[in-house]
Amino acid sequence: MQRVDKFCLCWLSIFFAFCFVGCDRLIPSRYNQLVQDADNKAAQGDFNRAVNLYEAALDDSPRCAEVHYKLALLYDDKLNDPVGALHHFRRYLALSPNGSHANDAKNSIQRDEIAALTSLSGDSVVTRAEAARLRNENLNLHKQLDARGGTLQNVPGKGQTGNLATKTKDKKSAERTYVVRSGDTLAPISRKFYKSSARWQRMLEANKQSIQNPKKLTVGQTLVIP
Repeated sequence: MQRVDKFCLCWLSIFFAFCFVGCDRLIPSRYNQLVQDADNKAAQGDFNRAVNLYEAALDDSPRCAEVHYKLALLYDDKLNDPVGALHHFRRYLALSPNGSHANDAKNSIQRDEIAALTSLSGDSVVTRAEAARLRNENLNLHKQLDARGGTLQNVPGKGQTGNLATKTKDKKSAERTYVVRSGDTLAPISRKFYKSSARWQRMLEANKQSIQNPKKLTVGQTLVIP
């Protein structure tokens, strides 16, 4: 009788061991499947469904740092929700403070804090103080260019004037442009060209005559990439 009990206990132990191993394999498998499905939905443009799938995959483990970053980009670039983006950028930094996206997350947090405050107050994305700073920088640049132009005009010789015209022409021909697509905002375009969303203000300044609302770009319009 004792042998039978020991035999049963042995098999039960083996059975439970396999169950635990199966559960361990099932959890990562479900996590990976959710993330993969979310990636596919995001690629298809179904951003709300992608958000739901990413959030279903979240837990408090460090592996979810990347999911938080993907969620932050969706809220920031596609859903125009700086508050939601802020939460997930901060969760990314909490789980992976030295991760590969840490610098971009920090820069995005600074920008989204301004965007969140101004959206709540009803102002545009650019604060009045920031707009004033950009205007002052623009005036200073114009003064510097005028000063350089005066210096060049005082230099004798037609050859140098011809070289200046050639350089100006070459500079204009070397300017990059980008045609706005559906769902685009300045932040993801900045990230595309500069590997960081922090330079969106420079793009806004370069295209201030054609951009009426930084939150709503016109599909098909051509932006100059400085």
